[in-house]
Amino acid sequence: MIRSARAEDAEALARLAGELGYPSTADEILARLAALPDGDEVLVAENDGTLDAWVHLCIVVSLESAAFAQIRGLVVTEAKRSTGIGAQLIRAAEEWARTRGVARLRVRTNMTRKRTHVFYERCGFGLKKEQRVYEKQL
Repeated sequence: MIRSARAEDAEALARLAGELGYPSTADEILARLAALPDGDEVLVAENDGTLDAWVHLCIVVSLESAAFAQIRGLVVTEAKRSTGIGAQLIRAAEEWARTRGVARLRVRTNMTRKRTHVFYERCGFGLKKEQRVYEKQL
């Protein structure tokens, strides 16, 4: 079942974020959920009361191009990868974007995540560009 995330999912969301490489506590996840901008969505894949995956979606509005939906993060628990759950979340994300009137869905993924690249290409995504990400600690 695909549904919107709830506060009581925080522990499972944190566990999954850790699998993605972003260790988090349930309290941190709760704070992040509360801080998400209006309009963002976190969908979860639940099976028999267990959360196996989540996707975070937003609409990006910018001056230089038409608005588009963006997958901010997607993770499927390792034990359930390659079972179709990720593809179900992608289809849910596509529907979410369509209902908000945007015609593009974009995702960014680390260059080292080769298996993820294959997954997104299987789901119909095409490589748009490669870029570097710079960060400055403040």
